[in-house]
Amino acid sequence: MKVKFHLPEFAKQYKFNLMWLSMMQNRPEFFREGVEIASVYGVFPPSIWNGGRPQGGSADKDFIRAVIKAFNSQGIPIRFTFTNPMLEKKHLSDKFCNMVMAMADNGLNEVIVVSPLLEDYIRKNYPSYKLTSSTCKRLNTIELLNAELEKDYKLVVVDYDLNNRFDLLEQVTHKEKCEILVNACCQAGCKRRVEHYKSIGLQQIAYCEHIKKYPNLPFDNKPILAKTLGEDFHCPSMDRGFFDIKPQPTQISPDDIWEKYVPMGFNQFKIEGRTADILNLIEPYLLYMVKPECRDEARYRLLSSLDQSGAIKLS
Repeated sequence: MKVKFHLPEFAKQYKFNLMWLSMMQNRPEFFREGVEIASVYGVFPPSIWNGGRPQGGSADKDFIRAVIKAFNSQGIPIRFTFTNPMLEKKHLSDKFCNMVMAMADNGLNEVIVVSPLLEDYIRKNYPSYKLTSSTCKRLNTIELLNAELEKDYKLVVVDYDLNNRFDLLEQVTHKEKCEILVNACCQAGCKRRVEHYKSIGLQQIAYCEHIKKYPNLPFDNKPILAKTLGEDFHCPSMDRGFFDIKPQPTQISPDDIWEKYVPMGFNQFKIEGRTADILNLIEPYLLYMVKPECRDEARYRLLSSLDQSGAIKLS
């Protein structure tokens, strides 16, 4: 039995994810039955195709090359979150995104998509990439999900408002193609989720255009937020930590993964955390992949290694 996990942030949490993989190799007795890493997802900044979470910063070719090699050499795909729903035709020729796609074009790596425009472009120009349909599409009925599963995607990320709705999940036609997001921070049933994704897409476009013109000046996203979501908009979900989101009805327990989801035929699970700090990544990693009786020692070893590496400073 394989229980496959997709982990966040191959770039900004590069060192942490490699340490996690090292612990899996060196201390396999810590881990629950069948745990396997199916991909590490994210983007190299600045990617105008990025969506779902705003991403700033910059990455050079040497770093990009090193990250691709580090994960691919272990047989693990990196999966680009190219889920910006607001792209126009002019954005398809973006030099940075096309450079990254060319560098990682080896038949192993993958892309998560939302925009039909970008999806068609990737299928035509980079046909070796396996594509995943994003939860950002908000396919929140079984009819919409089943229709998407019939299309040519490796995986479809299920809208997390369907999590724990086992009466509905039993009706899914291709459970083996479903990816379940286990720890979503967004409020269950949020009415503005699609609107927020669109605003984030516009922010990403504006950011990438800004740094081309003014590389040394800070970027202010407030005008776009105000224009798209209102002057007083604030999403409390974006500030939630690990323990804040645990009471959400969309949260999936590790026991339910092994006792309910896997027996039903689901075996692909995504851990959220692209913009999380290390402490808010460690806890869900431990919760979902490590045996309860081994979590304390695993946490101690991770924090010790991270402190020694300079990736985290402990008081």
